[in-house]
Amino acid sequence: MTDIYKNVSTIAELMAAIKDTEVNRIIVQGRLANSSSIRLAPGQAIEGYDEQATLTFAAGQDGLQLSTDNEVIHLRIETSVEHRAIFNDTSVDSLGHIHLFDVETVGQVQLLARDKVRSGHVEVDGLHIIAADARGQSDRPVGFGVHVIQGAFTLWNMQADDQVVISANLVDLSAGHAAAPVLGSGIFVSGPGFGKGRLSVHLLETGPVYSDGRIAPGTPDVITGGVFTVHGAYVDTVRNLAPVVTYGVNDMVLDNWGQVDCWDAEDKITSYGPSGIGFVNFGIVNELRVKAPIETFGQGARGFNVYAGTVNLAEFDRITTHADGAVGVQISQPIGKLEVFRGIETFGGTGDSLVKGVVTTLSAIGLSIKPGGSAREITITGGLIAHGDGIPPLEVHGEVGVLQITGTTRAAT
Repeated sequence: MTDIYKNVSTIAELMAAIKDTEVNRIIVQGRLANSSSIRLAPGQAIEGYDEQATLTFAAGQDGLQLSTDNEVIHLRIETSVEHRAIFNDTSVDSLGHIHLFDVETVGQVQLLARDKVRSGHVEVDGLHIIAADARGQSDRPVGFGVHVIQGAFTLWNMQADDQVVISANLVDLSAGHAAAPVLGSGIFVSGPGFGKGRLSVHLLETGPVYSDGRIAPGTPDVITGGVFTVHGAYVDTVRNLAPVVTYGVNDMVLDNWGQVDCWDAEDKITSYGPSGIGFVNFGIVNELRVKAPIETFGQGARGFNVYAGTVNLAEFDRITTHADGAVGVQISQPIGKLEVFRGIETFGGTGDSLVKGVVTTLSAIGLSIKPGGSAREITITGGLIAHGDGIPPLEVHGEVGVLQITGTTRAAT
Protein backbone atom coordinates (compact mmCIF):
# COMPACT_ATOMS: atom_id res chain seq x y z
CA MET A 1 0.00 0.00 0.00
CA THR A 2 1.29 3.46 -0.88
CA ASP A 3 1.89 5.72 2.14
CA ILE A 4 -0.30 8.84 2.21
CA TYR A 5 1.54 11.47 4.27
CA LYS A 6 0.03 14.37 6.17
CA ASN A 7 2.14 17.03 7.89
CA VAL A 8 0.53 18.54 10.99
CA SER A 9 1.63 21.51 13.09
CA THR A 10 -1.52 22.14 15.16
CA ILE A 11 -3.83 20.00 17.26
CA ALA A 12 -6.67 20.71 14.85
CA GLU A 13 -4.62 19.45 11.92
CA LEU A 14 -3.64 16.36 13.93
CA MET A 15 -7.25 15.53 14.75
CA ALA A 16 -8.28 15.94 11.13
CA ALA A 17 -5.45 13.72 9.89
CA ILE A 18 -6.33 10.94 12.33
CA LYS A 19 -9.94 10.95 11.13
CA ASP A 20 -8.95 10.92 7.46
CA THR A 21 -9.18 7.26 6.40
CA GLU A 22 -6.86 7.91 3.44
CA VAL A 23 -3.98 9.16 5.64
CA ASN A 24 -1.77 6.41 7.01
CA ARG A 25 1.36 8.38 7.99
CA ILE A 26 1.11 11.54 10.11
CA ILE A 27 4.18 13.78 10.42
CA VAL A 28 4.30 15.97 13.54
CA GLN A 29 6.08 19.30 13.11
CA GLY A 30 7.08 21.25 16.21
CA ARG A 31 5.43 21.02 19.63
CA LEU A 32 1.72 20.23 19.66
CA ALA A 33 0.39 21.05 23.12
CA ASN A 34 -2.61 20.29 25.30
CA SER A 35 -4.21 17.59 23.16
CA SER A 36 -7.00 15.34 24.33
CA SER A 37 -6.36 11.59 24.10
CA ILE A 38 -6.09 10.34 20.50
CA ARG A 39 -6.38 6.94 18.83
CA LEU A 40 -4.49 5.76 15.76
CA ALA A 41 -6.64 3.81 13.33
CA PRO A 42 -5.40 0.38 12.19
CA GLY A 43 -2.43 0.78 9.88
CA GLN A 44 -1.67 4.39 10.82
CA ALA A 45 1.78 5.64 11.78
CA ILE A 46 2.78 8.84 13.57
CA GLU A 47 6.26 10.26 13.14
CA GLY A 48 8.23 13.28 14.28
CA TYR A 49 9.53 15.61 11.57
CA ASP A 50 12.71 16.46 13.54
CA GLU A 51 14.14 16.44 17.08
CA GLN A 52 11.71 19.14 18.23
CA ALA A 53 8.63 17.06 17.41
CA THR A 54 6.61 16.67 20.61
CA LEU A 55 3.03 15.75 21.37
CA THR A 56 1.74 16.79 24.80
CA PHE A 57 -1.60 15.89 26.36
CA ALA A 58 -3.83 17.81 28.71
CA ALA A 59 -3.59 17.18 32.44
CA GLY A 60 -5.62 14.17 33.52
CA GLN A 61 -5.60 12.63 30.02
CA ASP A 62 -3.99 9.46 28.75
CA GLY A 63 -2.05 10.01 25.55
CA LEU A 64 -1.70 8.06 22.32
CA GLN A 65 -3.85 4.95 21.94
CA LEU A 66 -2.69 2.32 19.47
CA SER A 67 -4.97 -0.18 17.74
CA THR A 68 -3.52 -2.58 15.14
CA ASP A 69 -0.39 -2.34 12.94
CA ASN A 70 0.71 1.05 14.26
CA GLU A 71 4.10 2.76 14.28
CA VAL A 72 5.40 5.56 16.49
CA ILE A 73 8.71 6.96 15.24
CA HIS A 74 11.10 9.79 16.27
CA LEU A 75 8.59 11.38 18.63
CA ARG A 76 8.41 12.68 22.20
CA ILE A 77 5.06 12.14 23.93
CA GLU A 78 4.16 13.78 27.25
CA THR A 79 1.32 13.19 29.71
CA SER A 80 1.07 13.66 33.45
CA VAL A 81 3.48 11.15 35.01
CA GLU A 82 0.66 9.05 36.49
CA HIS A 83 -1.03 8.62 33.12
CA ARG A 84 -0.20 6.53 30.07
CA ALA A 85 1.72 8.24 27.29
CA ILE A 86 1.21 5.23 24.99
CA PHE A 87 -1.38 2.49 25.48
CA ASN A 88 -3.51 0.22 23.34
CA ASP A 89 -7.13 -0.40 22.45
CA THR A 90 -8.09 -3.81 23.85
CA SER A 91 -11.37 -3.98 21.89
CA VAL A 92 -9.56 -4.97 18.65
CA ASP A 93 -8.75 -8.60 17.80
CA SER A 94 -5.00 -8.19 17.39
CA LEU A 95 -2.13 -5.82 18.04
CA GLY A 96 -0.90 -6.74 14.58
CA HIS A 97 2.65 -5.41 14.35
CA ILE A 98 3.27 -2.55 16.80
CA HIS A 99 6.55 -0.68 16.27
CA LEU A 100 8.05 1.97 18.58
CA PHE A 101 11.28 3.47 17.24
CA ASP A 102 13.29 6.30 18.83
CA VAL A 103 10.51 7.39 21.20
CA GLU A 104 10.71 9.42 24.41
CA THR A 105 7.84 9.66 26.88
CA VAL A 106 6.75 11.32 30.06
CA GLY A 107 4.13 8.86 31.25
CA GLN A 108 3.82 5.08 31.22
CA VAL A 109 4.03 2.94 28.10
CA GLN A 110 1.50 0.14 28.65
CA LEU A 111 0.65 -2.54 26.09
CA LEU A 112 -1.85 -5.20 27.18
CA ALA A 113 -3.28 -8.28 25.48
CA ARG A 114 -6.65 -8.54 27.20
CA ASP A 115 -10.36 -8.42 26.35
CA LYS A 116 -10.47 -9.11 22.56
CA VAL A 117 -6.73 -8.87 21.87
CA ARG A 118 -5.43 -12.40 21.27
CA SER A 119 -2.41 -12.00 19.00
CA GLY A 120 0.27 -9.59 17.91
CA HIS A 121 3.92 -8.64 17.86
CA VAL A 122 5.61 -5.68 19.56
CA GLU A 123 8.88 -4.28 18.23
CA VAL A 124 10.70 -1.63 20.26
CA ASP A 125 13.96 -0.10 19.07
CA GLY A 126 14.80 2.89 21.22
CA LEU A 127 12.40 3.90 24.01
CA HIS A 128 13.37 6.22 26.85
CA ILE A 129 10.77 6.79 29.55
CA ILE A 130 11.90 10.00 31.21
CA ALA A 131 9.34 9.92 34.02
CA ALA A 132 6.37 7.74 34.90
CA ASP A 133 4.37 6.63 37.93
CA ALA A 134 2.74 3.21 37.48
CA ARG A 135 1.69 2.78 41.11
CA GLY A 136 -1.92 3.67 40.37
CA GLN A 137 -2.38 0.73 37.98
CA SER A 138 -4.52 -1.71 39.95
CA ASP A 139 -3.84 -4.77 37.74
CA ARG A 140 -0.86 -6.55 39.29
CA PRO A 141 0.49 -10.08 38.81
CA VAL A 142 0.31 -12.26 41.91
CA GLY A 143 2.70 -15.01 42.97
CA PHE A 144 4.81 -16.23 45.87
CA GLY A 145 2.79 -14.23 48.38
CA VAL A 146 3.23 -10.84 46.69
CA HIS A 147 1.71 -8.50 44.10
CA VAL A 148 3.96 -6.86 41.49
CA ILE A 149 3.48 -3.19 40.59
CA GLN A 150 3.54 -2.53 36.85
CA GLY A 151 6.48 -0.83 35.17
CA ALA A 152 7.12 2.45 33.42
CA PHE A 153 7.23 0.09 30.42
CA THR A 154 4.68 -2.71 30.70
CA LEU A 155 4.08 -5.42 28.11
CA TRP A 156 1.62 -7.97 29.48
CA ASN A 157 -0.22 -10.84 27.84
CA MET A 158 -3.17 -11.19 30.21
CA GLN A 159 -5.02 -13.89 28.24
CA ALA A 160 -5.23 -17.02 30.40
CA ASP A 161 -5.33 -19.29 27.36
CA ASP A 162 -2.30 -21.34 26.37
CA GLN A 163 -3.19 -20.83 22.70
CA VAL A 164 -2.61 -17.07 22.97
CA VAL A 165 0.99 -16.04 22.34
CA ILE A 166 2.17 -12.44 22.07
CA SER A 167 5.67 -12.03 20.64
CA ALA A 168 8.13 -9.18 21.06
CA ASN A 169 11.61 -7.90 20.37
CA LEU A 170 12.56 -5.13 22.79
CA VAL A 171 15.83 -3.24 22.26
CA ASP A 172 17.28 -0.11 23.85
CA LEU A 173 14.71 0.47 26.61
CA SER A 174 15.61 2.81 29.45
CA ALA A 175 13.70 4.41 32.30
CA GLY A 176 14.29 7.26 34.71
CA HIS A 177 17.46 8.99 35.86
CA ALA A 178 19.64 8.62 38.93
CA ALA A 179 18.18 11.79 40.46
CA ALA A 180 14.64 11.06 39.26
CA PRO A 181 13.74 7.35 39.12
CA VAL A 182 10.47 6.17 37.63
CA LEU A 183 7.91 5.16 40.26
CA GLY A 184 6.77 1.55 40.37
CA SER A 185 8.74 -1.06 38.45
CA GLY A 186 11.06 -0.08 35.63
CA ILE A 187 10.82 -2.57 32.74
CA PHE A 188 8.04 -5.16 33.20
CA VAL A 189 7.20 -8.03 30.83
CA SER A 190 4.68 -10.70 31.75
CA GLY A 191 2.38 -13.47 30.65
CA PRO A 192 -0.88 -14.31 32.43
CA GLY A 193 0.50 -16.78 34.95
CA PHE A 194 2.09 -20.16 35.36
CA GLY A 195 1.13 -22.68 32.65
CA LYS A 196 -1.31 -20.38 30.86
CA GLY A 197 -0.73 -18.13 27.83
CA ARG A 198 2.69 -16.75 27.10
CA LEU A 199 4.64 -13.69 26.18
CA SER A 200 7.47 -14.77 23.87
CA VAL A 201 10.38 -12.30 23.76
CA HIS A 202 13.36 -12.89 21.52
CA LEU A 203 15.52 -10.12 23.00
CA LEU A 204 14.99 -7.76 25.94
CA GLU A 205 17.84 -5.25 25.98
CA THR A 206 17.96 -2.35 28.42
CA GLY A 207 19.99 0.78 28.87
CA PRO A 208 20.00 2.65 32.22
CA VAL A 209 17.05 1.84 34.48
CA TYR A 210 16.36 3.71 37.73
CA SER A 211 13.18 2.87 39.67
CA ASP A 212 11.61 3.39 43.08
CA GLY A 213 8.42 1.61 44.11
CA ARG A 214 7.74 4.00 47.02
CA ILE A 215 6.27 1.03 48.88
CA ALA A 216 5.46 1.87 52.50
CA PRO A 217 7.88 0.36 55.05
CA GLY A 218 6.48 -2.79 56.62
CA THR A 219 4.43 -3.77 53.54
CA PRO A 220 4.98 -7.53 53.12
CA ASP A 221 2.94 -8.32 50.00
CA VAL A 222 3.92 -5.77 47.33
CA ILE A 223 7.16 -5.66 45.33
CA THR A 224 8.66 -4.04 42.24
CA GLY A 225 11.59 -4.78 39.96
CA GLY A 226 14.02 -2.65 38.00
CA VAL A 227 13.85 -5.24 35.21
CA PHE A 228 11.21 -7.90 35.87
CA THR A 229 10.39 -10.94 33.74
CA VAL A 230 7.17 -12.14 35.33
CA HIS A 231 5.41 -15.53 35.10
CA GLY A 232 4.45 -16.55 31.59
CA ALA A 233 7.30 -14.55 30.06
CA TYR A 234 9.58 -16.70 27.90
CA VAL A 235 12.68 -14.77 26.94
CA ASP A 236 15.54 -15.97 24.76
CA THR A 237 17.99 -13.28 25.89
CA VAL A 238 18.00 -10.47 28.45
CA ARG A 239 20.84 -7.96 28.21
CA ASN A 240 21.31 -5.14 30.70
CA LEU A 241 23.90 -2.91 29.00
CA ALA A 242 23.90 -0.12 31.61
CA PRO A 243 23.31 0.24 35.37
CA VAL A 244 20.07 -0.95 36.89
CA VAL A 245 19.33 0.73 40.24
CA THR A 246 16.41 0.54 42.68
CA TYR A 247 15.87 2.76 45.70
CA GLY A 248 12.91 1.70 47.80
CA VAL A 249 11.39 -0.94 50.06
CA ASN A 250 10.94 -4.37 48.38
CA ASP A 251 12.42 -3.06 45.12
CA MET A 252 14.18 -5.97 43.44
CA VAL A 253 16.78 -4.94 40.88
CA LEU A 254 16.62 -7.93 38.52
CA ASP A 255 13.80 -10.41 39.13
CA ASN A 256 12.75 -13.50 37.16
CA TRP A 257 9.52 -15.47 37.54
CA GLY A 258 9.53 -16.61 33.92
CA GLN A 259 11.86 -18.63 31.72
CA VAL A 260 15.03 -17.02 30.37
CA ASP A 261 17.63 -18.84 28.31
CA CYS A 262 20.46 -16.32 28.67
CA TRP A 263 20.59 -13.28 30.99
CA ASP A 264 23.67 -11.01 30.78
CA ALA A 265 24.15 -7.91 32.94
CA GLU A 266 27.08 -5.85 31.70
CA ASP A 267 27.02 -2.99 34.25
CA LYS A 268 26.56 -2.51 37.98
CA ILE A 269 23.44 -3.77 39.76
CA THR A 270 22.58 -1.69 42.85
CA SER A 271 19.83 -1.72 45.48
CA TYR A 272 19.49 1.01 48.14
CA GLY A 273 16.23 -0.02 49.81
CA PRO A 274 15.27 -2.58 52.48
CA SER A 275 14.59 -6.11 51.14
CA GLY A 276 15.78 -5.14 47.67
CA ILE A 277 17.65 -8.04 46.05
CA GLY A 278 20.29 -7.74 43.33
CA PHE A 279 19.06 -10.78 41.37
CA VAL A 280 16.23 -12.96 42.63
CA ASN A 281 15.01 -16.03 40.79
CA PHE A 282 11.66 -17.80 41.10
CA GLY A 283 11.60 -19.14 37.55
CA ILE A 284 14.10 -20.81 35.26
CA VAL A 285 17.32 -19.29 33.95
CA ASN A 286 19.65 -21.40 31.88
CA GLU A 287 22.68 -19.08 31.90
CA LEU A 288 23.05 -15.99 34.11
CA ARG A 289 26.12 -13.78 33.86
CA VAL A 290 26.44 -10.60 35.93
CA LYS A 291 29.70 -9.08 34.71
CA ALA A 292 29.85 -6.09 37.07
CA PRO A 293 29.38 -5.85 40.86
CA ILE A 294 26.10 -6.42 42.65
CA GLU A 295 25.91 -4.13 45.68
CA THR A 296 23.05 -3.64 48.16
CA PHE A 297 22.70 -1.17 51.03
CA GLY A 298 19.31 -1.75 52.68
CA GLN A 299 18.34 -3.99 55.57
CA GLY A 300 17.64 -7.52 54.37
CA ALA A 301 18.79 -6.62 50.86
CA ARG A 302 20.44 -9.78 49.59
CA GLY A 303 22.77 -10.14 46.63
CA PHE A 304 21.50 -13.26 44.84
CA ASN A 305 18.66 -15.62 45.76
CA VAL A 306 17.13 -18.72 44.26
CA TYR A 307 13.86 -19.33 46.10
CA ALA A 308 12.02 -21.33 43.42
CA GLY A 309 12.78 -22.68 39.98
CA THR A 310 16.44 -23.11 39.13
CA VAL A 311 19.53 -21.61 37.50
CA ASN A 312 21.75 -23.92 35.50
CA LEU A 313 24.77 -21.60 35.40
CA ALA A 314 25.23 -18.39 37.43
CA GLU A 315 28.39 -16.30 37.13
CA PHE A 316 29.03 -13.10 39.10
CA ASP A 317 31.81 -10.54 39.19
CA ARG A 318 31.45 -9.57 42.87
CA ILE A 319 28.66 -9.42 45.48
CA THR A 320 28.68 -6.99 48.43
CA THR A 321 25.95 -6.23 50.99
CA HIS A 322 26.03 -3.60 53.73
CA ALA A 323 23.18 -4.15 56.19
CA ASP A 324 21.67 -6.49 58.76
CA GLY A 325 19.89 -9.51 57.31
CA ALA A 326 21.54 -8.93 53.93
CA VAL A 327 22.76 -12.38 52.86
CA GLY A 328 25.31 -12.38 50.04
CA VAL A 329 24.04 -15.50 48.24
CA GLN A 330 21.13 -17.65 49.42
CA ILE A 331 20.20 -20.89 47.68
CA SER A 332 16.95 -22.64 48.61
CA GLN A 333 16.47 -24.79 45.49
CA PRO A 334 18.68 -27.13 43.45
CA ILE A 335 20.90 -25.23 41.00
CA GLY A 336 23.75 -26.17 38.67
CA LYS A 337 27.03 -24.24 38.78
CA LEU A 338 27.63 -21.01 40.71
CA GLU A 339 30.85 -19.02 40.25
CA VAL A 340 31.91 -15.68 41.78
CA PHE A 341 35.13 -14.21 40.41
CA ARG A 342 35.96 -11.42 42.90
CA GLY A 343 34.47 -12.56 46.14
CA ILE A 344 31.42 -12.19 48.37
CA GLU A 345 31.51 -9.74 51.28
CA THR A 346 28.83 -8.79 53.81
CA PHE A 347 28.96 -6.03 56.44
CA GLY A 348 25.78 -6.58 58.47
CA GLY A 349 24.45 -8.65 61.33
CA THR A 350 21.01 -10.18 61.93
CA GLY A 351 17.82 -8.42 60.87
CA ASP A 352 14.46 -8.67 59.15
CA SER A 353 14.00 -9.33 55.45
CA LEU A 354 11.07 -10.10 53.14
CA VAL A 355 10.96 -13.72 51.94
CA LYS A 356 7.98 -14.85 49.82
CA GLY A 357 5.68 -12.25 51.32
CA VAL A 358 6.72 -12.98 54.91
CA VAL A 359 9.07 -10.86 57.01
CA THR A 360 11.78 -13.28 58.18
CA THR A 361 14.83 -12.89 60.39
CA LEU A 362 18.07 -13.52 58.50
CA SER A 363 21.77 -13.13 59.19
CA ALA A 364 24.12 -11.51 56.71
CA ILE A 365 25.92 -14.75 55.88
CA GLY A 366 28.15 -14.64 52.83
CA LEU A 367 26.96 -17.90 51.26
CA SER A 368 23.92 -19.72 52.62
CA ILE A 369 22.67 -23.06 51.30
CA LYS A 370 19.29 -23.62 52.96
CA PRO A 371 17.57 -26.98 53.52
CA GLY A 372 16.31 -28.13 50.12
CA GLY A 373 18.96 -26.07 48.39
CA SER A 374 21.80 -27.71 46.51
CA ALA A 375 24.41 -27.00 43.87
CA ARG A 376 26.34 -29.18 41.48
CA GLU A 377 29.39 -26.93 41.84
CA ILE A 378 30.25 -23.67 43.61
CA THR A 379 33.50 -21.79 43.00
CA ILE A 380 34.30 -18.52 44.77
CA THR A 381 37.51 -16.69 43.95
CA GLY A 382 38.49 -13.59 45.89
CA GLY A 383 37.29 -14.59 49.31
CA LEU A 384 34.15 -15.07 51.37
CA ILE A 385 33.98 -12.56 54.22
CA ALA A 386 31.30 -11.71 56.80
CA HIS A 387 32.10 -8.65 58.92
CA GLY A 388 29.06 -8.79 61.24
CA ASP A 389 29.67 -9.79 64.85
CA GLY A 390 29.08 -13.52 65.18
CA ILE A 391 28.01 -13.93 61.55
CA PRO A 392 29.56 -16.91 59.74
CA PRO A 393 30.75 -16.48 56.17
CA LEU A 394 29.32 -19.86 55.15
CA GLU A 395 26.41 -22.12 56.09
CA VAL A 396 25.52 -25.32 54.29
CA HIS A 397 22.28 -27.08 55.22
CA GLY A 398 21.80 -28.57 51.75
CA GLU A 399 24.14 -30.40 49.40
CA VAL A 400 27.05 -29.13 47.30
CA GLY A 401 28.83 -31.48 44.92
CA VAL A 402 32.04 -29.44 44.62
CA LEU A 403 32.79 -26.39 46.80
CA GLN A 404 35.96 -24.43 46.13
CA ILE A 405 36.76 -21.11 47.84
CA THR A 406 40.04 -19.28 47.31
CA GLY A 407 41.15 -16.10 49.02
CA THR A 408 40.25 -15.02 52.55
CA THR A 409 37.37 -16.88 54.19
CA ARG A 410 36.58 -15.48 57.58
CA ALA A 411 34.11 -13.98 60.00
CA ALA A 412 34.64 -10.96 62.22
CA THR A 413 36.55 -11.77 65.38
